[in-house]
Order: sequence, then C-alpha cells, then structure tokens
Amino acid sequence: MLQLRLGFEAIQASTWITVAVTLLGLMLTHLVMHWLVSRKARREEAAPLSGEPTAATGQSPELRLAVRRRVWRGAVLTIPPIALLLWVQGLHFAVTAVLADLQEHGPVAHAVAAIDWLQGIGTLLALVWLLARIGVALDEGMRWFAKRSPNGWGEVLAGFAGRAARLLLPLMAIILGAPALTFSPPIEVIVRNAVSMMVIGTIAFLLLQLVDVFATIVLQRQQLTVSDNRRARAIYTQVVMLRKIVTAVIALVAVASMLMVFESVRHFGTALIASAGVAGIIVGFAAQKSIATLLAGFQIAITQPIRIDDVVIVEGEWGQIEEITLTYVVVRIWDLRRLILPIGYFIEKPFQNWTRTSAEIIGSVFLYVDYRVPLAELRAEFMRLIETNARWDKKVAVLQVTDTKQHTVELRVLVSSRDASTSWDLRCDVREQLIEYLQKHHPDSLPRLRMAAVEGDFASRLPAAPGDPR
Repeated sequence: MLQLRLGFEAIQASTWITVAVTLLGLMLTHLVMHWLVSRKARREEAAPLSGEPTAATGQSPELRLAVRRRVWRGAVLTIPPIALLLWVQGLHFAVTAVLADLQEHGPVAHAVAAIDWLQGIGTLLALVWLLARIGVALDEGMRWFAKRSPNGWGEVLAGFAGRAARLLLPLMAIILGAPALTFSPPIEVIVRNAVSMMVIGTIAFLLLQLVDVFATIVLQRQQLTVSDNRRARAIYTQVVMLRKIVTAVIALVAVASMLMVFESVRHFGTALIASAGVAGIIVGFAAQKSIATLLAGFQIAITQPIRIDDVVIVEGEWGQIEEITLTYVVVRIWDLRRLILPIGYFIEKPFQNWTRTSAEIIGSVFLYVDYRVPLAELRAEFMRLIETNARWDKKVAVLQVTDTKQHTVELRVLVSSRDASTSWDLRCDVREQLIEYLQKHHPDSLPRLRMAAVEGDFASRLPAAPGDPR
C-alpha cells in the first residue's frame, strides 16, 4: 500500500495535466462531433423541397434531398464506433503516460503489455463496429436505390453490391486488425486459421451471389408463359445448368481451400483441387461416375437435347421437362405424376421431343366408319367445325381416307395447333364433334354388325336340339 502511495506521488504534475487535457479533449470531441452530425441530419430531415431538375444530371430536388438524408443518417450511425475508437486511443495514451512515471517504482511491464493488448482488442472491435455500420448504411442505400431503379438489372446489381459491402467491410477490419494483436503461438494459429476460413467462406458466398445475380439478370427478360417460348426455354436451360455447375465448382474449391488451411488435413484439400482440375487423376469408380454425370449435365446445357418445359415422350409417358439438375431430370407426366430419370438417359437413349425446334405440332384423329359415309359432306362439316375452334392455328386441316378394311373405312384427320397441350384438346374436340355429327345426321355411316349375321353366327354355335333338322 505504501509502495502504491509512493508510486502515485512520483507521478509528475505534467503527466496529470496531460491526462486531464486528453480526457477533456476526448469528451469535447465526442460531444461536438455528435452535436454537429445530429444537427446536420435534423436539418436535412426538415429541409423543404425546392428547385427544378438540373439540366446536366436531370436529378429532381426530391432525389437529391433523399440522397443527402440517407448520407447523414449513415453518418449518425457511425458516431458511436468512431467515439469508441477515439476513447480507446485516448485512454491508452493517458494510461501509458501514467505507467511511464511508475516504471521506477514497481514492476509495470505486465501492466503495459495488458494495456497494449486491451488497446488492440478495443481498436479491432471499434473498427469492426464502424465498418459494419457503414456496410449496413450502404446496404440500405443500395436497397433504396434498387427500388427506384427503372431497370431490373439495376435492382439486382444494387442489391448484390449492398450485401457485398455489408459482408466485406467488417471482414476487412478483422483482416487488418487481427495481425496487430499479440497472442501466444497456439492461439495465434487458431486466430489465423479462423480468419482464413472466414475469408474463404465470404469470398465463396459472394461468388455464389454473383453467379445468382448474373443468372437473374439473364433470366428476368425471358418469358416462359408465352406460347412461342422456345428461345426462352433454351436460354433458361443453359443458364440453370451452367449455374448449377459453377455453384458445384465454387463449393468444391471453397471446401478444398478450407481444408488446406489446416496442416493435418491439407493433403485432402490438395486432393480435391487436383481431382477437380482438367489434368487431375480420377481415382475410383464413384469418382468416374460423378465426373461422367457432370460432363453429361454440361453436354446437355450446351447441346440442349432437352430444355425446361419441353414436351417429351419417355418410357412411353407423355410429359414436360420440369427440372434439370446435375444428376437427374424430372418429367411432369400429364396426370401430375413425376418421372425421375438420370441425366445420362437423355444422352444414351432415344426419346421423343415434341418441342425441339418449335412448339407447334400436328395432331391426328382416326375415325372408323361405314362405307356409306358421305365423305364430301363430312369433310365440309369438319372444315366448318375447325374454323370455329379457337385452338386451331389455321395452318393444317385435312380429312383423308387412309385405309379400308373388311367392314369399315379408316379416316384420318390432321389438325395443327400452337403447342402439345392445345393439340390434345383440339383433337378431343374434333373427335367428339364429328362423332356427334355422324350420330345425328348419318347414323347409318357408323360401323356396326348386321344383326342377322350376328344371330346366324350365334345360332350356328348352339348344340342341336332334339328334333332339330340340323
């Protein structure tokens, strides 16, 4: 106790004056900064709208005022972390000045080291807090700009830029501030590895976000709901497949890079990187199958034997391509069942694609009628019916005799429509209306067995009764 009292008595008056001036300066700086920034922000909030759009930029006064308001709101958010940074540095300076006078009156080396370490921690936290606040302000500003952007791509890019700033700015503070801290060798290794993994994870996440941004920009102009959507489906399929492939590659490289951070498992990360390279060595049958699947997906994305929403006939089922992944394809059957096929199926096996070059299709309807059918009258009725049907695209409409059998004549009706679903409904309409017309106006033209022939054939098969002359 006596030693502590003597130590404080040894502190020079100039040192106390320096400490007092430092603390007073910190307090005044904090208060003045807070007052000035808050006052400016309040003025901007209360500023009236006036003026006309400038000829050079075309910006309206409302836009300029809104931008200034957001800038000063962000400035208000940065006051607490900046004040913390100033107080950490000022207090460190004051305490260090006091400890400098106590060095001759006691062991203060450990205290100086502790103060330096606390200063580093405080500085790091203040920087992270400050850049995080700036990132939040930038993110909110970008989202606000995105809502006002007349272009869809501007909204997507602005949102990505805001998210990137929100993630990268605090990470930059950690990267810059962490090496300045003094740790024991084991803790230093842990901190270095943790920072490295954070950097890798953040970069991988931003790359994935960037891939989604480019995919969204390309796809937002493509409409799959229009009738003639062949080009849109082609672009959609390419973008979706390439995005899946790039996402898988980024994830693989990120995981391998994280493994390479640790000395004990670095060889696993090196092996992953080597296996993903063009010149890598594929080890094992499973790896070969995986690479073959990836290559099949890449081939489908480039050559496009199938596209999203294509109408196909596979395994005897009619359906539409609903989803294409790196390993399988989902076909939505007409009755809402899903047929799951490996992606290599569409490379190795034949299948029907009804919308490969165009969504237009010709449907056929077969009728089996009696030889007495009035063909000219039936053909005229067919043309009258088809011309009033909105599902017909007015390109192909034919009624032909395609075969003759012992008791019936085969009639084939060909009608065209804009897509397969419409063709199915059109064929059903034509089939139903022609049958109804024949039933109403020419019932004798419908195929039937003569009752006498049927009764005679049936009677010939019965056993003879007693007394029957047969």
